[in-house]
Amino acid sequence: MTIAVGDKIPSLTLKTMGADGPQDITTDELFGGKKVVMFAVPGAFTPGCSMTHLPGYVVNADAILEKADRIVCLSVNDAFVMGAWGEAQNAEKITMLADGNGELTKAMGTELDGSGFGLGTRCKRLAMIVDDGTVSHLAIEPPGEMGISTAEAILEEL
Repeated sequence: MTIAVGDKIPSLTLKTMGADGPQDITTDELFGGKKVVMFAVPGAFTPGCSMTHLPGYVVNADAILEKADRIVCLSVNDAFVMGAWGEAQNAEKITMLADGNGELTKAMGTELDGSGFGLGTRCKRLAMIVDDGTVSHLAIEPPGEMGISTAEAILEEL
């Protein structure tokens, strides 16, 4: 079942890239007591994600952070890849969250079968606003589209 408005973000431990390498971070740490914008992409360094989706959040980070406490970018990639992608995209104001095993993606019911492209199971392209761990806005893109999950669209919802 796919996560919906009013649902709590599942409690899990994922990874981010820290100064000394991958470090654990829990969804409770990320979302508890905060207003968070989280967007998910099918893959770091992929064309749409690198040319449009993440760059939109980088450019609009200050405007989003005036209305939210944190911006999180989720992908079914490892912490090394997410760290390198964040650096390459100048995403220092965005928490690059590695869902390396797809655990959060699966728990949210947002899996995307990318096996036809050699990607395996990934996360659907989406964006959400999370208030103290509860989803208050959810935008899951239809396959091949990018509109309702963009930074500009989320800014209108904040």
